[in-house]
Amino acid sequence: MTTIQMPEAAIFDMDGTLFKTETLLLPAYHRTFEQLRQEGLYEGDTPPEERILSGLGMLLEEIWEKVIPGTSASCRRRADELLLEYQRQGLREGVGELYEGVQETLEELKRRGVRLFVASNGLEAYVKEVAQYQGIAPLFEGLYSAGEYRTSSKVDLVRILKEQHGVASGWMVGDRSSDVEAGKENGLLVVGCDYASFGKPEELSGADIRITAFKELLTIDNPGRR
Repeated sequence: MTTIQMPEAAIFDMDGTLFKTETLLLPAYHRTFEQLRQEGLYEGDTPPEERILSGLGMLLEEIWEKVIPGTSASCRRRADELLLEYQRQGLREGVGELYEGVQETLEELKRRGVRLFVASNGLEAYVKEVAQYQGIAPLFEGLYSAGEYRTSSKVDLVRILKEQHGVASGWMVGDRSSDVEAGKENGLLVVGCDYASFGKPEELSGADIRITAFKELLTIDNPGRR
């Protein structure tokens, strides 16, 4: 039987990698626009769901420019506040789910001695509460978010994480081009997650390895413990 060589550490994106984002996001998204209309900050129909889903992985200001271009800064700020509020409320009410096999696979990686981290372009409260309410927070050594560290790119966020925790090598696991870039620029093996329904296949063209189910992480032979 072949022994799979595990990495020193694994750094995970949250949305589209660990967490099935649309199960929480879309109900909150529609509530957000209902409230914006009530407050007189937005007129017209709610933008198509594809706009927000295709923006996942971007920084929040980039997402809103994509979803509601041409709107006022006050409208986009309020949309930010409302979306977070409704998502946090949803988490407290038990809305949202992890991808199949995430909890069990993370537990097994940790049992095998892999140090686990999250690096997300999301807001601090969102990232930490998803991990908390989904029951996976205790498995991670650190939960890093662009919202908390005020980074302008995931490259910088992962660099900070590595420096603060003394991570010399490992995997960057994610579903978007920002994850591929963050991994490559920080000397990590990039594992592209090709199972989220809203990503574009070409975004993962630079990944070293691509998986179609989260549990496949347990069968990756890590070349040279990069």
